[in-house]
Amino acid sequence: MIKGIRALLFDLDGTLVDSAPDMAVAVDRMLAVAGRGPAGEARVRQWVGNGARRLVMRALDGQGDGEPTEAEIEHALAAFLDYYGERLSDHSVLYPGTRAGLDRLQADGYGLACVTNKPEALARRLLEEMGLGAYFPVVVGGDTLPVRKPDPAPVHHAIAALGATPASTIMVGDSRADVDAGRNAGTFVVCVPYGYSQGEDVAAMAPDAIVDSMDDLHRLLTVGDRETGS
Repeated sequence: MIKGIRALLFDLDGTLVDSAPDMAVAVDRMLAVAGRGPAGEARVRQWVGNGARRLVMRALDGQGDGEPTEAEIEHALAAFLDYYGERLSDHSVLYPGTRAGLDRLQADGYGLACVTNKPEALARRLLEEMGLGAYFPVVVGGDTLPVRKPDPAPVHHAIAALGATPASTIMVGDSRADVDAGRNAGTFVVCVPYGYSQGEDVAAMAPDAIVDSMDDLHRLLTVGDRETGS
């Protein structure tokens, strides 16, 4: 049973925001500059989840033109970040129940943080542009520390900033990186069944719970508090 929770750490892409449409536009612009054909949104959805560099590498590898050199990767990454930064939220949307759930969780006094593999500056901008910035006083991005999820350091960093403990924290996400980061840090783990899991069923990742929305997460915690009398 999940109980005694004081802090909630949320992944961003694929958990709070469906951001793949805008990332796909940037990826295809990057590929065009590299002289390659477009990937399309459906393929990009399968590549998101481990940071911008890994997304770019997957896009370059997915074109079947041989293994890209380090120089090609760096050039493509810079182009992708430039293009993505220009159009960060034109087509991105909140998943159903996100705002209602965050409203209720914030009102109930939970400490909230965003822990993402997206570069911190882009993560903060996307949160603001999607109207979520006020929920998250703590944002840990993929470049905030020398390591990123699934390493536990970003999770521990957010927990410390919120004044919580691993035992009183839930990592909420949509992918293996989120599950492993939470497990490695000693937190509870809750997954959503939508998002970007590279085709892996989140049930097979054995989280402590699966919720259909952030509103459902609030209901899960409310039931847990009632059952424990807290």
